[in-house]
Amino acid sequence: MSIRRSILRCCGTAVLTFFALTHPSVAQDVPTIRVGWTMPAEDSKYWLRQRPEQFPHLGKDYKIEWVQFQGTAPMVQAMIAGALDCSTQGPLSLANGHIDGGLESYVVAEHLGTAPGSFAPYWAVLEDSPIKTAADLKDKTVSINVLGSGLYGQLALYLKNGGLNPERDIRLVEVGFSMSEDALRSKRVDAAIMNQPFAAKAEGAGGIRKLFSVSDVIPKSIMILEACSKAFVDSKPELATLYVKDLTTAMEKAVANREETIRVASEVTKAPIPVLEGFYLTDKDFTRNPGAEPNFDVLQQMFDLYQETGMISQKVDASAFHHAKIVAPLR
Repeated sequence: MSIRRSILRCCGTAVLTFFALTHPSVAQDVPTIRVGWTMPAEDSKYWLRQRPEQFPHLGKDYKIEWVQFQGTAPMVQAMIAGALDCSTQGPLSLANGHIDGGLESYVVAEHLGTAPGSFAPYWAVLEDSPIKTAADLKDKTVSINVLGSGLYGQLALYLKNGGLNPERDIRLVEVGFSMSEDALRSKRVDAAIMNQPFAAKAEGAGGIRKLFSVSDVIPKSIMILEACSKAFVDSKPELATLYVKDLTTAMEKAVANREETIRVASEVTKAPIPVLEGFYLTDKDFTRNPGAEPNFDVLQQMFDLYQETGMISQKVDASAFHHAKIVAPLR
């Protein structure tokens, strides 16, 4: 059974049990949007979570029920199960959820991307490790933030380009971003996924080096985007519109006020402000599109590459995820 199918099947019961036990029904007087989120680098959502008073509609015309996840793949299953209305997604997890799980959704915003000259998540090894190339990872233990993560796409392509089978030639294990550095230094893994702000912290301590980054595989890419289920958007377009308007405003606030954005990110991620100041909203950070506008051309390029390399089983049309009106920037 492929990784993508096993993830979609195994996560279902756990996700439903999680919601049944931990998320009782909320008051019905104000409409509520159930939103999945993760870390790091979802600045527009962090602003909505930490500074709700700056968004006049939030709390008055609608509320958000925030549900945290370790990565995008479990959020796919939660959306398929109807337990979330909107969530953070990576292009690969979104495509596999659509193909294998029947997820019907709209891409309403883009959180982060990579481009030449920007930061990109990368896999690190210890400085004295003999691992130099993809081929050297054969039979080694490699971490990812969560099985089925959007980052798995770039990892798998890197391994395939190096002559390895990503499903057979490595041991892939889940390690959250915040624990990646410790897993690498303690030698529980041979190569660890690094993402900001945890990458900056690890680099500051020294003793590690970059093996490859996602931009080595796909120079320009979408890292994470916001997807809302078609059932939610089509049945409650006014509510979805309010949410996308606030995502647009939140992204504009995040980019315009670096100092406050760093404070907000520190509150959410618990990363020290001095660490964040070293890269946040600089050329050492991801790219952010104005107003959180999703780049559907780049999304299509990623879908096509995943299909050509066998990472998704069929062609996926990015335009099928594009709502004519409810998409950032929305003001």
